[in-house]
Amino acid sequence: MDLINNLSIGFGVAFTFQNLAYAFVGCLLGTLIGVLPGIGPVATIAMLLPATYALPPVSALIMLAGIYYGAQYGGSTTAILVNLPGESASVVTVIDGYQMARRGRAGPALAAAGLGSFFAGCVGTLILAAFAPPLTEVAFKFGPAEYFSLMILGLIGAVVLASGSLLKAITMILLGLALGLVGTDVNSGVARYSFDIPELTDGIGFIAIAMGVFGYGEIIGNLAVKEEEREVFTSKVTGLMPTKEDFKRMTPAVLRGTALGSTLGILPGGGALLSSFASYTLEKRTKLKPGEVPFGKGNIRGVAGPESANNAGAQTSFIPLLTLGIPPNPVMALMVGAMTIHNIQPGPQVMTSNPELFWGLIASMWIGNLMLIVLNLPLIGIWIKLLTIPYKWLFPAIVLFCAIGVYSENNNTFDVWMVAIFGVVGYAFLKLKCEPAPLLLGFILGPMMEENLRRALLLSRGDWSVLVTRPISAGLLIASALLLVIVLLPSVKAKREEAFVEE
Repeated sequence: MDLINNLSIGFGVAFTFQNLAYAFVGCLLGTLIGVLPGIGPVATIAMLLPATYALPPVSALIMLAGIYYGAQYGGSTTAILVNLPGESASVVTVIDGYQMARRGRAGPALAAAGLGSFFAGCVGTLILAAFAPPLTEVAFKFGPAEYFSLMILGLIGAVVLASGSLLKAITMILLGLALGLVGTDVNSGVARYSFDIPELTDGIGFIAIAMGVFGYGEIIGNLAVKEEEREVFTSKVTGLMPTKEDFKRMTPAVLRGTALGSTLGILPGGGALLSSFASYTLEKRTKLKPGEVPFGKGNIRGVAGPESANNAGAQTSFIPLLTLGIPPNPVMALMVGAMTIHNIQPGPQVMTSNPELFWGLIASMWIGNLMLIVLNLPLIGIWIKLLTIPYKWLFPAIVLFCAIGVYSENNNTFDVWMVAIFGVVGYAFLKLKCEPAPLLLGFILGPMMEENLRRALLLSRGDWSVLVTRPISAGLLIASALLLVIVLLPSVKAKREEAFVEE
């Protein structure tokens, strides 16, 4: 009963004209930011933070939250249509989403991403409303040792995620980990692997690697062959919405992705991002039905599962923020900033001292998810029109948008050169038939792994046994070892290589 009363308070707050207008503005901005490569929700929220001074606290947070989960929707659009992951969580959507677009099935791919995101967002919000306090206790049990072990499991999952040779997959992960080490040492503050280049002391930007390896690499690969042999969009667009068969295949993937995302999203430190990779790995482990397209060739489950997981994770990542005052990711850190601007102390007391804000924000997420699906489904036809533009006009536009997006992130031309360099690297990966997704996962998780390992060793005074004496950490390491053994078993290895043979 308490939950129903609280939600009725929340909907009473959210259903005012002013708050509905700000929710719509946030969702629209978020979608556009997700679609434009390079301009992420972090940069946008940071730019809009001063503007929230003049707004009431509830309206300001509703708008900023709309930008955040709107960007999760929009990020899948460029990932599917032009092979550019606008957001780090969209990296795995690229693998099957872009292949679906090339087969003329961009409509079903975009609809699967949108509908999966809507369902997952609603479930994530329900979990946030019902289980926020008990779920926070779960997140509390995770210390540095547990996070390190969880990320080891994530990297082993990336080996499963990669198509083709296991040796290449492991090499790509190690290369990603090495690139993640570039920058300033967390503990000592000393620059490392920066080769006396001042711009590298902050590390290599994710956007530069993602756009270079995926976007520019694909463009160079296409321009390197004759016009008639280009692997652009070989088939005509066959339909805008998923078929009955698509719905039958994607529904279990959406349910699995939602469950995974809701669980991992509460963990501070990239839970929502990890969940999209974990969901793709899980889908790959699930047996293909007769007549189903293999993964990496345009399987709708490879779009629906990760997109659901990342949206469920985006909603449940508000749990540690609203109940503990701990921001689990950079966007949530900016939300803390927005709260402090309005003299609201984030933490357990928000629920009791400011129930209108707490429940109003939760209710606005349902409304926001509904607005996003209403906004995004009619736009599918417009996005598909992009694919009818001749490639000779499309690729310069992609190059230009990427360059503008990267430059606007730090107002630095060095980043534009980095994208160009990684474009050449991406083309080399194409030629060597190396899957770039594990490289990006290694790059993202590497610094987080290092930070948590060093923190765990500092707390245990250099005793490595802390990783196996803590039950959750030991369990995660055992799961990682089992997964690695299973992948390396000769029978599984043979089946895995068979599944990835080009048709």
